[in-house]
Amino acid sequence: MGKKITVTVIKADVGGLVGHTSVHPELLEKARGVLSGSPLLIDFYVTSVGDDINLIMTHELGRNNGEIHKLAWDTFVACTEVAKKLKLYGAGQDLLADAFSGNIKGLGPGIAEMEVEERESEPIVIFMADKTEPGAWNLPLYKIFADPFNTIGLVIDPKMHCGFTFEVRDLIENKKIMFNAPEDIYDMLVFIGAPGRYAIKRIFHRETGQIAAVSSVQRLNLIAGRYIGKDDPVCIVRCQSGYPAVGEVLEPFAHPHLVSGWMRGSHSGPLMPVSLKDARPSRFDGPPRVVALGFQLADGKLIGPQDLFDDPAFDRAREMANIIADYMRRLGPFEPHRLHLDEMEYTTMPMVMQKLKDRFIDLRLAKAQKAQKEKGGA
Repeated sequence: MGKKITVTVIKADVGGLVGHTSVHPELLEKARGVLSGSPLLIDFYVTSVGDDINLIMTHELGRNNGEIHKLAWDTFVACTEVAKKLKLYGAGQDLLADAFSGNIKGLGPGIAEMEVEERESEPIVIFMADKTEPGAWNLPLYKIFADPFNTIGLVIDPKMHCGFTFEVRDLIENKKIMFNAPEDIYDMLVFIGAPGRYAIKRIFHRETGQIAAVSSVQRLNLIAGRYIGKDDPVCIVRCQSGYPAVGEVLEPFAHPHLVSGWMRGSHSGPLMPVSLKDARPSRFDGPPRVVALGFQLADGKLIGPQDLFDDPAFDRAREMANIIADYMRRLGPFEPHRLHLDEMEYTTMPMVMQKLKDRFIDLRLAKAQKAQKEKGGA
């Protein structure tokens, strides 16, 4: 085993180029400039998916390190200044505080980080999504680490046959629970099948206890108390030699599943696997996109990336996503294309309800009043 390396992925929307479609190159250039001057990092890679800037950083300072988090915050603040100069849409929208306060969690940007002891070969896949929420990873992570029809290694690889432990977060009540696969699968599915509330945060190898995957679970609307954009989560997955193979990690995305997000974060739509060059959602601000970048870690250096969905084998998945998008769009403002009411509380729904509250008639009260009136008349 090699030295301990922390992989930190932090994303934020600090201004969109033409609405919510993409990031202006000057913002990415500014981000690279800020990170390149830092002695804290071993390596970094800056990219964008949709209107989000994604900072991929390696270092030896461990998880939840204040200096690393401040570096990311300062980077996003610097990019926000460029966005304001260019009058980009929603400049600084994911920065929910006026100043950094020791830890970037709870301030708006999404974060996923894991500390690993580098193996002889340490391949990782970093997933980055746009126009969706943290629960979007629930189905693929379940399939990757618990479904033998997706991951045959769970059956035939002696290093994986013991299964994995899932840490599931209750995003509303801020609680967590651990499930062991395969024996707890049925119980776990009760919760992760409701991705708007429950999200898989981390996954561990049951035999070694080592981290296998981690995702961001920040919910912007719960932090801000209003709708300011979807969460656009990130996820890091370790691959090979006791973990699922790269092909097993990518396979769930060959069949697009429905996720919450899309236009104004208020619609269900297919999660489309795309290459970086196609991560510029425009149709109804979507449909939601996911990019997969593969890296080899070598003493903390990010060797790569390989744009893993830039593969004709995923053409049919993209075609299917477009067909699903056609179907869902025809439903317009009706559920299940529009999200259910619990997810609409951060949109115009409360204002409309308030405006019309006096026009609602309580039928039970009206019935009682009618009966009382008829009784009095008798």
